[in-house]
Amino acid sequence: MATKLKSYVTGAWVEGTDSGTALYHAVTGEHLFNASTNGIDFKSTIEYGRRSGSALRKMTFHERARMLKALALYLNERKKDFYALSAATGATKSDSWVDIDGGIGNLFVYASKGRRELPDETFSVDGNMEMISKTGTFVGHHICVPMEGVAIHINAFNFPVWGMLEKIAVNLLAGVPAIVKPATVTSFLTELVVKEIISSKILPEGALQLLCGSTGDLLDHVSSNDVVTFTGSAHTGKMLKVHPAIIENSVRFNMEADSLNCSVLGLDCTPDTEEFKIFIKEVTREMTSKAGQKCTAIRRIIVPESLSEAVGNALKERLKSNVTGDPAVEGVRMGPLASKAQVTDVRNNVKKLMEVCEVMYGDVNKVETVGADSEKGAFISSMLLYCNDPFKKLQPHEIEAFGPVSTIMPYKTVDDAAELAKMGRGSLVGSVITADDQFARSFVLGSASMHGRMVIINRYCAAESTGHGSPLAHLVHGGPGRAGGGEEMGGIRGVKHYMQRTALQGSPTTLTKIMNTYLPGAERKEDVIHPFRKYFEEIHVGDSLITHKRTVTEADIVNFAGISGDFFYAHTDETSLEGSIFEKRVAHGYFIIAAAAGLFVDPKKGPVLANYGLDNLRFTQPVYVGDTIQVYLTCKTKVKKDNKEGQIPQGVVEWYVEVRNQRGETVAIETVLTLVACRN
Repeated sequence: MATKLKSYVTGAWVEGTDSGTALYHAVTGEHLFNASTNGIDFKSTIEYGRRSGSALRKMTFHERARMLKALALYLNERKKDFYALSAATGATKSDSWVDIDGGIGNLFVYASKGRRELPDETFSVDGNMEMISKTGTFVGHHICVPMEGVAIHINAFNFPVWGMLEKIAVNLLAGVPAIVKPATVTSFLTELVVKEIISSKILPEGALQLLCGSTGDLLDHVSSNDVVTFTGSAHTGKMLKVHPAIIENSVRFNMEADSLNCSVLGLDCTPDTEEFKIFIKEVTREMTSKAGQKCTAIRRIIVPESLSEAVGNALKERLKSNVTGDPAVEGVRMGPLASKAQVTDVRNNVKKLMEVCEVMYGDVNKVETVGADSEKGAFISSMLLYCNDPFKKLQPHEIEAFGPVSTIMPYKTVDDAAELAKMGRGSLVGSVITADDQFARSFVLGSASMHGRMVIINRYCAAESTGHGSPLAHLVHGGPGRAGGGEEMGGIRGVKHYMQRTALQGSPTTLTKIMNTYLPGAERKEDVIHPFRKYFEEIHVGDSLITHKRTVTEADIVNFAGISGDFFYAHTDETSLEGSIFEKRVAHGYFIIAAAAGLFVDPKKGPVLANYGLDNLRFTQPVYVGDTIQVYLTCKTKVKKDNKEGQIPQGVVEWYVEVRNQRGETVAIETVLTLVACRN
């Protein structure tokens, strides 16, 4: 008897009030589940998420990052159950690895990035201070704060785990709760993962809600502080994008649509080259991984005209050895599509492509399977097509068969290859495999405007390459035109999509207080206690030290040249200065920085454990013999570190260092980082 899936809304697991949609095992055709959201109050669901979101917003980025890491570790221990159920979607073990481990991996990445690249605050400071007034008493800056709504994720069927985790990793780090609506056909796997997430109690209540079934009137209730994301067909995405409530309330909408991605073989890649072999392997994998049900799959194979036959023959041989059937059977490399409906859709689109293309491999109407009944399961043959005139026959650039289907297209020049790549009218990813870096440059610059990501592979990086079809949390995923015109992930860029960027204008002192980050020109706070004598908890943004002075001598320059080995003419040869930018012998910039450290460092053993580095060093004016320097040291920001076992509890303090000469002119600026012990 089929099991009824539940949705998790307003803090409870609930069943739909009707039988809903029947969901089947992709391999056996067995009726496993029913999914329905009938009877759910969608307005209350959104309002509950918004109210509950305050708990997330009160957490700092670092607290949210630790939360994501804890969740990743928790799910990692339970993925055996996820793999077992994933088989019902038709996924092979490697398919499930991409979906399940890939999704958990996104949590780990954003946990790490949140701790390393974002402040231990509930908001982030964006960019640099802008000088607005002449004397610097009125300045500008940007901050990013969490949006006070919900992120609604309407996901595709092909990645029921990754599709959810890659999105919520970002919005949760931003401080925004999520409502996840997975594609119904594979929602049973998403439900299992969400059950574990809710059971863990790692997330604040209301941070994640789940809808297994239709969205009902959910989008009728979105407001200006909500975000809607969609992954799936361009047709459905466009319908959602023009929903009246989305338009009326200027709701942020991100679409990541299936696209006609391409891979290009360079003109240099003859069959005897390593790159040719890499290309054949890459194309085959992208055609058959997840049975071709990937938004990043290679749909257009763009190859030199002279190599079309060789590429076709090589791909046919690889596809022949790619056994289709039940993924549980040893030796099976490709499973079924997610549903019978998908089979019908793919077959119809292949037949449209066959009107202008010849079939090089496969049979659109039948497929041989191992360990499974091809009629009961959602199986389809791999299909390799050939289009002899891709500049005139446009169907391969317009029709996508969302399965193990791809079309070879010949080209003559690199410009032709770039033009063909762009004829897909926007894609998530394009790749080029070549050992000729000039070819790679010409192709990438000639076609990048129509791709969200481009992968360049040769023999030197192939072994460690993540491949054509692997979106990474570190890099943007999305693309122009047909691909939806949006982007997600991309490291911290993705987090900003769930935040409001607000411009602040005011005095440096006021903005320093608001942002808890020292801005040049703000008031400083001097103390009789040297800043380096204070523990981490005792240091505050704006704490400052104005040092005693030091006059630079000729002996300083000579001695530093001897110690450093830097005998650049401007420091050592006054006779060569004519026509240069210097008036006389100038002190080494690094000597000035070293001398500055000598002025502000407290030599006694104390809370400062070590110099952690320096950033943003600039030499703004030359320092000559006889000039006198003085240092203004000010605490810019501070961040507590996670303590490792046996490590002294500590934090990182950033100090804004300004070196001035006897005329009060700034000659050097830098940010010095110190490791400072905590008192407790």
